[in-house]
Amino acid sequence: MLNELKKNILKYLLILMRLGNSSDIGILILRVFSGATMFMNHGINKISAGTIKWERVGSALTDLIGFESLKIFFGFMASFAESIGAIFIMIGFLTRFSSSLLFFTMLVASLKDYLEGDFSELAFIYALICFTLIISGSGHYSVDNILKKKISNNS
Repeated sequence: MLNELKKNILKYLLILMRLGNSSDIGILILRVFSGATMFMNHGINKISAGTIKWERVGSALTDLIGFESLKIFFGFMASFAESIGAIFIMIGFLTRFSSSLLFFTMLVASLKDYLEGDFSELAFIYALICFTLIISGSGHYSVDNILKKKISNNS
């Protein structure tokens, strides 16, 4: 059964590789899996938790820079980046903007952990993924690309 599963995975990977530019396939896989895991493991819980959770999340930044009165705002923005932003990254909509928001959120999380004497590999990896998407964009298989084609056809 395991061999059959391996054969099926290999078959589907070969089909994906024949679809087009392999870097676009790579960006698609990176976007979908990182966006989905961020949304399911972090975003949905934070965005639906409300102001008490947002205040606690926002304190990660306000403890570093001050502005105690903006805890809820910064917490909401981090929750927004990890939920709505992650969905946008998954589908390739406003990818560079969404990746920038999430990159900043993960940078703050990594910096906070580092200053507390810890190192959050997961936040650092998400930051690197977002930085990669900021540089590369959403790729061919994305809503951004569809909108770009529609706009250039209308011009």
